[in-house]
Amino acid sequence: MKIDSTLIKKYDKPGPRYTSYPTAPQFSESFTSTDYQNEIIRTNDKPAAPDLSLYFHIPFCDTLCYFCGCSMIITRNRDRVKKYIEYIKNEINLLKKYIHPNRKAIQLHWGGGTPTHLTPDEIKNLVDSINQCFEFKEMYEKSCEIDPRGLTKEHLAALRSGGFNRISMGVQDFNEKVQKAVNRIQPEDMTRTVVDWVRELEFSSINLDLIYGLPFQTEKSFAETLDKIIDIFPDRIAVFNYAHVPWMKKHMQLIQEEDLPSPEERLRILEMTINRLIHKGYVFIGMDHFAKPHDELAIALREKKLYRNFQGYSTHTGTDLYALGITSISQIGKVYAQNIKTEKEYFQALDSQNLPTQRGYSLSNDDIIRQHVIMKIMCNFELDFHEVENKFSIIFEKYFSQALENLKECIDDGLVTMSNKKLIVTDMGKLLIRNIAMNFDGFIEKQKDHARYSRTI
Repeated sequence: MKIDSTLIKKYDKPGPRYTSYPTAPQFSESFTSTDYQNEIIRTNDKPAAPDLSLYFHIPFCDTLCYFCGCSMIITRNRDRVKKYIEYIKNEINLLKKYIHPNRKAIQLHWGGGTPTHLTPDEIKNLVDSINQCFEFKEMYEKSCEIDPRGLTKEHLAALRSGGFNRISMGVQDFNEKVQKAVNRIQPEDMTRTVVDWVRELEFSSINLDLIYGLPFQTEKSFAETLDKIIDIFPDRIAVFNYAHVPWMKKHMQLIQEEDLPSPEERLRILEMTINRLIHKGYVFIGMDHFAKPHDELAIALREKKLYRNFQGYSTHTGTDLYALGITSISQIGKVYAQNIKTEKEYFQALDSQNLPTQRGYSLSNDDIIRQHVIMKIMCNFELDFHEVENKFSIIFEKYFSQALENLKECIDDGLVTMSNKKLIVTDMGKLLIRNIAMNFDGFIEKQKDHARYSRTI
């Protein structure tokens, strides 16, 4: 794939990643736990209530990675961790009171932080509580994010015995100078050992995360890391663009801006990465994800069954996502509900037998239409106007007249083509898919503060 640097520079601006629509800045504290409860009950009453997707936020890490944009807590206080686990179990039991017992889960994901900051016994304890409250369908997916630093084979064995079948691990970069600059020392042999354990324990899939745009990275140095990753040959690879936002994440001030690669160097790294992975047989899923051709993500892309939620690209469409733990965001029916962000208030809410909802959003009919359109663009790289018209009883060109007017620039620049009431994203457009989707966002023009978003490239 040849990248047009002029177009990249033209369209490189802050924008949503569209793991939700509307995006989190639209959430309001006027949305309460009662609103959340009511939507749970409403979805229970559907003739065919959706399957459940469960997310558990384990926020703890024992060291600070300077590049981290996640909601995390640095601690080595085991009592603090134990207390959090007990309260997340309380949230499980409270939430289960509202969900119809016949509804089954098809997907489970533990994110963080570092879920394997838990001990093997703590992992087993939490898994047992989940399995006691939720019944899983036969063809379920259970995935967990891990950090090889401090990880033992017993951690992985505890996950595997609990039914986990997918593992995701951060690598970022194997270059020692880069690792020191971001305070994440993770030697290559450590990563390879953990991958060997994952395969020995017969997990069905492993994903490795890389980040480009970190201090001291060059096209040459990142190519060396990429060659080692290809040699490891994981099922999936994610290559994220580092978002340097020290005004939002204060610890990013520990990264010296003068050490970051130039925009031109970042672009060379991106182009090299895409071309090398495609050449080695990986399928470009979208934005920053790659998968082997027979991986479920690649199959879902081909069959136009790909989905997107707060965990990124997914193969399970139409589920209700219930998220537990501080800061986590649920997506069920027509609402988003975000949990309280501090441990103290989270504990207080659960002590009062209240779901720990801090804010959320109820979708309007317009939101639902735009959500559908943006999802199709982000996941399928195309949009059939007839399909949208039939689903929502609208005249597409009339309803989205302003969006289509705004898209003319993208058409002129060769990012999309349109004919026979169908929009198709070109290869170059796939790199700028967020920019294309932004044309259908009903809030983006009204929103003054775009600084909270990462740049689109």
